[in-house]
Amino acid sequence: MSSANTPASRGGGAPAVNGSPGIPGLDVDPFAIEFFEDPFPTHEALREAGPVVHLDKWNVYAVARYAEVHAVLNDPLTFCSSRGVGLSDFAKETPWRPQSIILEADPPAHTRTRAVLSKVLSPAVMKQLREGFAAAAEAKVDELLARGSFDAVADLAEAYPMSVFPDAMGLKQEGRENLLPYAGLVFNAFGPPNKLRQDAIERSAPHQAYVAEQCQRENLAPGGFGACIHDRADAGDITAAEAPLLVRSLLSAGIDTTVNGIGAAIYCLARFPEEFSRLRRDPSLARNAFEEAVRFESPVQTFFRTTTKEVEIGGCRIGEGEKVLMFLGAANRDPRRWSDPDRYDITRKTSGHVGFGGGVHMCVGQLVARLEGEVMLAALARKVATIEMSGPVKRRYNNTLRGLESLPVTFTPA
Repeated sequence: MSSANTPASRGGGAPAVNGSPGIPGLDVDPFAIEFFEDPFPTHEALREAGPVVHLDKWNVYAVARYAEVHAVLNDPLTFCSSRGVGLSDFAKETPWRPQSIILEADPPAHTRTRAVLSKVLSPAVMKQLREGFAAAAEAKVDELLARGSFDAVADLAEAYPMSVFPDAMGLKQEGRENLLPYAGLVFNAFGPPNKLRQDAIERSAPHQAYVAEQCQRENLAPGGFGACIHDRADAGDITAAEAPLLVRSLLSAGIDTTVNGIGAAIYCLARFPEEFSRLRRDPSLARNAFEEAVRFESPVQTFFRTTTKEVEIGGCRIGEGEKVLMFLGAANRDPRRWSDPDRYDITRKTSGHVGFGGGVHMCVGQLVARLEGEVMLAALARKVATIEMSGPVKRRYNNTLRGLESLPVTFTPA
């Protein structure tokens, strides 16, 4: 097994082991700790090897260029989600938990449940939340400025979403500490049966029990996202049995992506002080600065699809029933799509990035994440003069997510 950062290819055009002729096979493990530390050299090797590669270790196909990732995301009938968006194929093995009726569903079933979440999390609803979310962001920044030095992961990237999202969901105060481990578990479970996945599932019983309970109508405050989902069951848009599953989807998708997105933005602004100066001069760039951090760091790194028929992609033929791994992070830095992709630039036109996925399965929590990211960066732009890293940065390892465990920083007041 070669190191994750020096992938060995058996050469373009060589038949892949268990794969199709003409598709290069790479000896790469995208779920290895060495890979998580620094995925970028391997991302480049994957993009340069060809439009489609075969990952011999897990016997799956993979796409890392923007064009092919975009194509897979936007063809849900050929590249289905109902057989699992992780390595497990639900046609061959039982899911570790009841299947998600939104993430692990295909149209037309997915269309119906997705419509409910789109109503519950509409732009109009975000507008109503904006003022409260912005005030909470300002208060959080004031509190951190008073401290001066702190951990930007625990004290900001986690603390801020946890101060607004559970209330917006209508969750009780008790037990909220289960939300982050639960989301981490869900994203680890999309990976292979490695130590990360097995440890997460072994430790998961209390987190799963808490979430299952919170999804029930009687435990959700009126007016929150959760209660609104149950109201859609009364209106006949979904069944009473489907409502808790949709609440669960929101609890899975609404926290970690935002935490890692905000963490990525702080990490970027600390490493690129000229971009933070630019943001301070023009706080209206806050939304774009967050989007660019999501492109640049890609908090959600990978997702799988399964082919429903023989298909040609990038001139390569793949048979029916094959797992295809999309490298969202690699697509977001593909020089074929982005100029100077390895530069964090808050004025970049970021539309089209796949940091929240794409197509009909685009992240359900994206509007909430974008709102939280924007109001937090706007508060920083107005109140903070400099963000400096003040200690060693530690990465958090997860089979699907890219984020930090610890980011010690010092804020200087403006």
